[in-house]
Amino acid sequence: MLFQLIQVPVAILAVLLLALLARQLGLGGDVRLRSEAQARDEAATALGGFDAVEVALDRAGIGALLRDAQGRVLLLRRHGAQFAARLIDSHADTRLDRNFLTIGTADTSFGKVTLDLGDKAQVWAASLRRLGA
Repeated sequence: MLFQLIQVPVAILAVLLLALLARQLGLGGDVRLRSEAQARDEAATALGGFDAVEVALDRAGIGALLRDAQGRVLLLRRHGAQFAARLIDSHADTRLDRNFLTIGTADTSFGKVTLDLGDKAQVWAASLRRLGA
């Protein structure tokens, strides 16, 4: 009987300690791109030497499109607690719907992502048409 009375508070304390540890480690946080500078850093980390000169952030911060001086376009998207990136080499899997731009890559495991780029969506969609089909 005494063991059962002690077991519940110990279990609650253990759960609280695990939650505190997860918070200290930054696990389970809401990962979003907060600025163009952060998107540039993520792109440079994902693809060494990628120096973005133009950036379009998704309004919710789940992804971005970046272009470097050589005209390469990089798609950055949230993948769990990190960001993943792929170079876009074709506009074949791109679809514009008002302020939303849906982009796919040749890598089917990367999947498609829909970015809310606001007024920039049409400009980026037009620029992606210059890429190969």
